[in-house]
Amino acid sequence: MVFIVNSEKVEDSAIQQEAERLRPDYERVFADQDAKEREAQLLEWSRENVIEKVLIIQDAEKNGGKIPPDQVEATLAKLKEQYDDPGQLYKDFNAENDEQVKKDIEKQMRIEQRISKVCKNLPKPSQADIQKYYEENQEQFKSGERARVAHIVKYVNWQTDEKTAYDAISQAYDEIKSGVAFEVVVDKHTDCADSGGDLGFVMKGQMVEEFEDVVFNLGAGQVSDIFRTRFGFHIAKVYAREPAAVAGLEEVKDRITDALTEQMRSEAIDKFIDGLKSEAKIEEV
Repeated sequence: MVFIVNSEKVEDSAIQQEAERLRPDYERVFADQDAKEREAQLLEWSRENVIEKVLIIQDAEKNGGKIPPDQVEATLAKLKEQYDDPGQLYKDFNAENDEQVKKDIEKQMRIEQRISKVCKNLPKPSQADIQKYYEENQEQFKSGERARVAHIVKYVNWQTDEKTAYDAISQAYDEIKSGVAFEVVVDKHTDCADSGGDLGFVMKGQMVEEFEDVVFNLGAGQVSDIFRTRFGFHIAKVYAREPAAVAGLEEVKDRITDALTEQMRSEAIDKFIDGLKSEAKIEEV
C-alpha cells in the first residue's frame, strides 16, 4: 500500500515500521479484541500517524524556521552517549550513518518547533475550569485510609526457622506486656530496626493483606498481639489513623492546571493537523 501525500510518496514500509513501534503497547491495551480486527485497526492507526507526520514535516519545512546545525550535532552527541553500540543507534533510527541520523533529528526538531508555535498562545486554564475539573474528577484526588505504623519483625527464612523466630518475638511481646516501651523493645529485638521500626504512614492497599488485617483494626496508640505474615512474625503499633479523604483543591491545583494545559495543547494540535488534512491531497496508489 503506497500513499501520495501532496506529491510525496509514502511507502508501505514506513507504515509497517510505525505499526511495529506501536504494537507492544497496542496489543497489551487491546488484548481482548479479535486478532484480525486488532491488526486492521493497528495498521489504520499507523497509516494515520505516518500521514500526519508527513503533513507536519511538510508544513514545518514550508513555514518553520531554520534549525541551527550545531543543535543537531549536539543532539546527536547526546544520543551517542546513551548507546554502547553505535550500530544500535543506526538501527533505531533506520539509518546507515551519522548523516542520516542527523536528517532524522532535524526533522524531529522541525516538528517540535512547529508544534511549539501552534501551542504558543494557548490561554492558561481559568479558575472556573480548574474548579469544574476538580468537582468532576473527585476519584483522582481521593487518598485511602492511612495509619502511621511501627513494627517489630522476626523473619522466617533459610537462616531462621519458625520456632526460633516465634520464640524470639514472644520474648519481645512479654517485655511489652511487662511495661517496657514498644520503642525500646523494637531496638532490642526486631530484624528491621531502621527508624525504630517506623514505617511512617501506610495507605490501605499498600501492604500485604495479613499485615493490614491487623493494623487497620487497631486504634491509635494500640499494640497488636503477635501475628504471622508471609515474611515472619510481627508485633505492630499504630500511632495515628486517618480516614479516606479527598485532597483539597489547593493541594491539587497544580496537577489540575497541568492536566488542563495538556488537554488544550492536545486539542490545538488535533485542530492544526485536521486543518492540514483538509487542505492536503492524499491518494492511495
